[in-house]
Formats: sequence, structure tokens, C-alpha cells
Amino acid sequence: MQTIDKFNFAGQKAFVRVDFNVPLDEKFNITDDTRIRAAIPTLKKILSDGGSVIIGSHLGRPKGVDGKYSLQHILPRISELLGVKVEFANDCLGETAVEKAAVLKAGEVLVLENLRFYAAEEGKPRGLADDASDEEKAAAKKAEKANQKEMAKQLASYATVYVNDAFGTAHRAHASTAIIADHFDAGNKLFGYLMQNEIDAVEKVLKDTARPFTAIMGGSKVSSKIDIIENLLTKVDNLIIAGGMTYTFTKALGGKIGNSICEDDKLDLALSLIQKAKDNNVNLVLAVDAKAADSFSNDANTQIVPVDEIPDEWEGLDIGPKTEKLFAEVIEASKTILWNGPTGVFEFDNFAGGSSAVGAAIVRATEKGAFSLVGGGDSVACVNKFGIADKMSYVSTGGGALLEFIEGKELPGIKAIRGY
Repeated sequence: MQTIDKFNFAGQKAFVRVDFNVPLDEKFNITDDTRIRAAIPTLKKILSDGGSVIIGSHLGRPKGVDGKYSLQHILPRISELLGVKVEFANDCLGETAVEKAAVLKAGEVLVLENLRFYAAEEGKPRGLADDASDEEKAAAKKAEKANQKEMAKQLASYATVYVNDAFGTAHRAHASTAIIADHFDAGNKLFGYLMQNEIDAVEKVLKDTARPFTAIMGGSKVSSKIDIIENLLTKVDNLIIAGGMTYTFTKALGGKIGNSICEDDKLDLALSLIQKAKDNNVNLVLAVDAKAADSFSNDANTQIVPVDEIPDEWEGLDIGPKTEKLFAEVIEASKTILWNGPTGVFEFDNFAGGSSAVGAAIVRATEKGAFSLVGGGDSVACVNKFGIADKMSYVSTGGGALLEFIEGKELPGIKAIRGY
């Protein structure tokens, strides 16, 4: 497989699929440019070699052309970070895009308008009536799949080489993330630096594992993490359950959880996961105490209570000090660490202590030589909030893509380039 370091982009036009789906405020100012900055090394490599760059990305979830989601809003920041003027095509498939791509010269950059302005990017029909028949739905889906292939073909026609640097969308079989690769031979399709780093980080955790291996899984629902938990139970030495999931496990074990978040229909599932951990000799680590609140508010009254004795009308919003110590001991004894999900409602400063303690323990373990991978939106927000992102081994830009990769699923954006 071709690699970006070995590829010479001189005289080449590169279509680079990036993930510039960045948050904007009401005045369309970028509030976090992490995803743009992450792709800059790839773009600069192409330009420094003497190639030209055609940037494709999505922004938001538009249901058609919508100025609110125009990539024009982020052009100034892209230009500033690259240090070159950036051209813009106001339609990724229109005549303007075709003409501007055709005349692009070495060292020049063209940004195409939001790829998701077209339903064909995702290959999903839009605007179907709610009462559409199964036959109508099938026909619409078939037509949109054909449109998707045509869109991929046109995007590919702009360039001589395809570079995928959008790990955040690697789990989607979209026109620009997977299907486009069919139009380039093996030597002219490759991963960008960000994509390759993401793949290397996950595979280091899952395939080149230094032990003990500890995964910290947070989040509110067991149901949303079931696949990843089941996969990890065949790989890890320690699995720490945190966040809102704590209370589903606690109630399943007979504990009192007050008004804490809980999936009552997943109690048997929680018990089965506890048994699977035992069967696989995995140390399943659950909270022993909680910081409970009398309302879902940063200003709520609080008390530290045993996690299985939360009073009626109170709810657990973070782990308590005994659990902080318990988690930290496990983390600091680890050589490989995966963190996905905070321990509580970290957005409220009054309930960020547990997540901060976990982050600090991971930092200490990393300083002692452990490999730490942080991924998932809330975990990334945590390490950024606490100012410790640069002290982790790797912070992933992928949310759903990262989780599906860890679950062991095949990611279309990766398979399209390396074949598996």
C-alpha cells in the first residue's frame, strides 16, 4: 500500500477528503479548529512537494443546500493555517468546480462546497413521503445509490491522486470517503497523516498491546456501548465502568440508585456482562461511592454516598473519592489505556472531579511509559477542558469511527484504500 511519506506529489492534483466539520457560533466563527489543524500536515506535504490540493469535506447535517452549512465560513482559517490563498467552488459538482479544478496549479488550493449538500454523498434518498410504499422506498434507494456512484466518479475526475485524511467519517461508505477510491489505482490512493496516525494508534492498543491493558468506558447508556464492551471483554485485563452506565450495573446488582439515570430494560444485559468478565478473567471495576445531587444542576446540594445507597430523590452525577482512588490505582498500574467517556457530568464544574482524577491518573501512567489513547467526543472534551491533551499518547479525532474500529467492525474508508 502506498504511504504519504513515500509519495511524491509533484505535478499531481490531490483530492483530499478531510473532516472539517467544526463547530461554529451564531456568527459563523469557528469555536474549535482542532479538526482543521489536524489535517494541515497532510495538506502542507502535498503543497511542499509541488502538488495542488482539492479539499472535500462536509459541515453539519444539511438536508440540501443551506448557507448555514457552507464551507465558505471556514475558508479564512484554512488559508491562515496553510499560509496560502484558498480558492472556493460554490458547488462541489457544478461547472465552477470542474473549471477551477482543471486550472489548478502547483501550490494552489481549492475548497469545494459542502459535499452533503447532495444526497448522493451519503447515498440516502431525501424527501420521501412518510407514507411511501416499500416499492417506492426501494426505487428511491436504488436511484440514489446510482447517483452516489456518479458523484464519486465526478469528484475523482478532478484529481490524479486520492488522499483520505478524514478518520471521523471512515465508518461511512459515502461517495467521497470510500466509493471514490475505486477510480484510482493502488499506487494513487493513500491515507493522510492524520488517518494513518489514527489507525496506528488503535491498532497499537488492540493488536500490539502492552499489558496490563485497561479500558475506561463512560457514557450514559449501556445499550450504546454494548458492542464495544463485549469486544473489549475479549481483549482487556481491566474494564472500568463509569458515567451513567454505573447506575444500570448498580441496580442490576440490587443497589438503590435514587433518581440516577438507568436503563431498566438492560439490567439483565448488565448482569450478563459481569458474568462474561468473570468468564474471561477480566477485572471489571465498578464505582463504590458517588457524588449525589438533589437536582441536575451545577448548584445542586451534594453528598457523598455509597453507590448502592443513593437516597430517594437524589441522583449520582459523579464518582466519589473512594472510587477516584480505586480507579487511579488500576490505571496507574496499566501499560495500555483506552479512555472513552467521562465519569460524570463533567460539563458542570461541581461534577468534573472524577473525570479530572481519571485524567490525572492517565497522565501519571503515561509519564511512566504507558500508551494512552483517548477517544470519543466527551473524553476529548474532558482532556481539553483539563488542559492535559498533550500529555496523552494519542487523542483521537474520531467519535463513531473510533468506536466502530475498536468494536472490530470493518470501516469502509479504510478498506477502500488498503483492501481490508
